[in-house]
Amino acid sequence: MDVPVENWAEQIRAGDIGAISRAISGIENGTPAAARLLQILFPFTGNAYQIGITGAPGAGKSTLVDCLTGFYRDDKKTVGILAVDPSSPFTGGAILGDRIRMQSHAADPGVYVRSIASRGHLGGLAEAVGDAALLLDASGKDIIFLETVGIGQSEVEVARVADCVVVVLMPGQGDEIQGLKAGVMEIGDIFVLNKSDQDNAGQSALHLRSVLEMAAERGGSPPRLVPTVATENEGTVDLGRQIESFREKFEKSPDRGLRETARWKIRLLAMLKERLMARFTRDQIGAKDVDALASEIAARKKDPGTAVEELLARF
Repeated sequence: MDVPVENWAEQIRAGDIGAISRAISGIENGTPAAARLLQILFPFTGNAYQIGITGAPGAGKSTLVDCLTGFYRDDKKTVGILAVDPSSPFTGGAILGDRIRMQSHAADPGVYVRSIASRGHLGGLAEAVGDAALLLDASGKDIIFLETVGIGQSEVEVARVADCVVVVLMPGQGDEIQGLKAGVMEIGDIFVLNKSDQDNAGQSALHLRSVLEMAAERGGSPPRLVPTVATENEGTVDLGRQIESFREKFEKSPDRGLRETARWKIRLLAMLKERLMARFTRDQIGAKDVDALASEIAARKKDPGTAVEELLARF
């Protein structure tokens, strides 16, 4: 059923699940109505606390999100969950469906769970997640979880959206060290060693704390490392408290405004890049130019730098 965008926005602000779901679908598909909807809703955003959950596949991110949802629901907070899944090569849709792994909250009206297809995006988050998070924010959700797709060491884009980034690691695979070397250290506000009931968890925890402390020597205190066993809901209450402690310090920090501005600058530039590329690929003349220039480069008739300058000039 089609409704005016203004009415649609009011339905979302009232928390209407159907209106929210249709809007997120519109965001994923890039419809003009969804873009207008976000313009109307943006002044009503900025109230939700956004928590990024990132880490390698199999680390237990979805189970942790499920436990943390329970933590916040016990505190009467409403929760939105945006879980990014790999895409089907045939339909482009999410193929894992994190909602399957969060059944304990499936019937809770205070929890909204949505799986979003990555659609080949390699930064851990789908392009639509930032806008979908804004929409859930405007709908009145107190807490929004952003769970990345789980592709390993390139999952750093969550930092441009989330207020707090939780990096989930597990013992015994070297990920606790390799991940920190690959740039995850710079985005992690809290680190979790999940599956800490394994025999080698103690040694992994010592290694992690050592790495975190060495990184902190460059300035500031080391991020907190929280051991958990998410499948048994062990350590998850402590994790929730650590997230809230970080939030309290962040909101009192004089650097809060600077960090918020820096995050929006990064996101603004990323959006600009996406829009420019989308406009360029829609331009059939531009597409033909790319084909022709690629042939010239392959034949060594033209260097790539000159070709790019020519494309920019024509565009």
